[in-house]
Amino acid sequence: MSDSTTDELLRIADELYGLPLADFTPSRDARAKALKGTPVAARVKALRKPSTAAWVANLLVRRDAEQVDQVLAVGAALRGAQAAMSADELRALTRQRRQLTAAVTTGARRIAREEGTRVTQAVADQVEATLTAAMVDERCGQALRSGMLVAALTTTGLEPAEVEGAVAVPEALGFVAAAREAEPPGRPDLHVVPDPEADAKAVAAAETALTEAQEAYAAAEAAHGDATATVETLEARGLQLQAEIAELRGRIDDLEASAEETDDELAEAEEARSEATADLDAAARARDAARAALARLQR
Repeated sequence: MSDSTTDELLRIADELYGLPLADFTPSRDARAKALKGTPVAARVKALRKPSTAAWVANLLVRRDAEQVDQVLAVGAALRGAQAAMSADELRALTRQRRQLTAAVTTGARRIAREEGTRVTQAVADQVEATLTAAMVDERCGQALRSGMLVAALTTTGLEPAEVEGAVAVPEALGFVAAAREAEPPGRPDLHVVPDPEADAKAVAAAETALTEAQEAYAAAEAAHGDATATVETLEARGLQLQAEIAELRGRIDDLEASAEETDDELAEAEEARSEATADLDAAARARDAARAALARLQR
């Protein structure tokens, strides 16, 4: 496929994956029909409808690119800390990652609700897993930023993720989705008509807000629990190390005392050796004199 054809495919895909989920299939088919006879027609027709989680992630990329860029920036810093084996920075960034993905997922649910789609907890979990994968793996980050996901992303971080099947087309990796503002509301009706379901809708909206607040609280509580467990583990390790240091210091004191005693004994031994050397020299001289006297008498 030529560069111009690829550019056209990416431009069309960018438009289609930015549409409301229900509009994707009819809009795709209409575009493919209009392009019949062109090199790109078959590729457009083959574009897959995104899953709900993938659509929410694509919507987030277009409606709140700043948050997505922050997610990717923290992910890059996290990978750098892992490569550098900086334990303190790694723990801090891991906590930040959990807090950030939970907060951004909550924001994504709000954006989806504004588009008329209520996101279940199961779908929200897939969105958060996608954000985590984008932080852990650089190629997953590229897939997310393309805004052309067709499936949620997952990765263990131990091996390079396979993202080709999660994006609409392989060429999407490296593509940056165009930002899109929320659709402006239509012209208001000047005739106010009482809504007989207003109370029920208000209750439903309040229940939804409460559910989201409870989920955000649960995520924050889990992050707090993880942080507390880490602190307790490190405190216990610190106490253990302090005890080991105290034991080693006591051993050092004993060794230093033994070294001082050995120095004293060495000085005494050296003095005794000097005296023994003097006695040996005197004995040698006496022996030599006796030997000489004997030799003279025997002549």
